[in-house]
Amino acid sequence: MGKKIGIESGLTPVQEYLSEKGYNVVNLDGGITKDSINYKQFDAIVVTGMNDDFLGMEDTKTDAVVIDAAGLTPAEIENEIKKRAR
Repeated sequence: MGKKIGIESGLTPVQEYLSEKGYNVVNLDGGITKDSINYKQFDAIVVTGMNDDFLGMEDTKTDAVVIDAAGLTPAEIENEIKKRAR
């Protein structure tokens, strides 16, 4: 597999599940911004859904698939990654 997935902090079960499935998972402690991390490196970014503007700026562009984890199981999140990530 090898897809690189950014996981917003607070989603430990999702992070553990995806790691066990062979994904390269990076915890995004403190969120992600232009200055703190190169968000373009990810194939998908999983967020908690609590913050619509998770990148801290409305005009941020990324090719990564953004998945709102709210109400989804880790397996459902993996299915979204499989369907939508490049």
